Amino acid sequence: MVTIKCKNFTFSDIQAILFDKNGTLEDSEVFLRSLAQKAARIIDAQFPGIGEPLLMAFGVNGDTLDPAGLVSVASRRETEIAAAAYIAETGRGWFESLKLAQQALAEAEKYVGKTPSPLFVGSLEVLQYLSRAGLKLGILSAATTAEVRTFVENHQLSDYIQLEMGVDEGPSKPDPVLFLQACEKLGVEPGVTLMVGDSAGDMQMARNANAAGCVGITWIGKPENVAGADVVINQLDEIEIL
Repeated sequence: MVTIKCKNFTFSDIQAILFDKNGTLEDSEVFLRSLAQKAARIIDAQFPGIGEPLLMAFGVNGDTLDPAGLVSVASRRETEIAAAAYIAETGRGWFESLKLAQQALAEAEKYVGKTPSPLFVGSLEVLQYLSRAGLKLGILSAATTAEVRTFVENHQLSDYIQLEMGVDEGPSKPDPVLFLQACEKLGVEPGVTLMVGDSAGDMQMARNANAAGCVGITWIGKPENVAGADVVINQLDEIEIL
């Protein structure tokens, strides 16, 4: 067990840390914005007029992506459902609408997903530092498990990350069952596990699972995006071991 310090906040007897992926370890803004824009264009080509309001629902305004918006924090399934709702407004049946939304997002992902998003500067060094201290490290993301595994593989993080967990079927963030399942897979109790994430959903999930603590990270300096955090940092190297 180790003691973790972030700014003036101290967490004692910590055995594990769970990290969100998008917006926490991975600088995925360009990818997510491009994915939303491409998917909206594909859907708009079939249903003219849907594109602009759908982009707003996704959290995209021009070249700006809302870090607390749908595409930034929702699971893939939730994004598909949101897109399908706009298609259903045109009079299509629900199952057809959902299928069309899934196809549009899959096509958009093929178009924009060829180049891996980069790690935030310093992320690798922080994971190495924490791993050397004997902490168990995992990723708990709203992305799919396959996407988490690809991320770990692309950035060669398997020596440091012991759990690769996303949202596939079933509950999504902020359901605390996800945090509880992740802790069980890591072989640790929630009370000795920290959550590090960039959304209020990450904080709510961990708090409701009785985690040891919630560390919110906002690379863009918006602490309101991580409401509920015990402490808010602006870069990962503010996580220190005492």
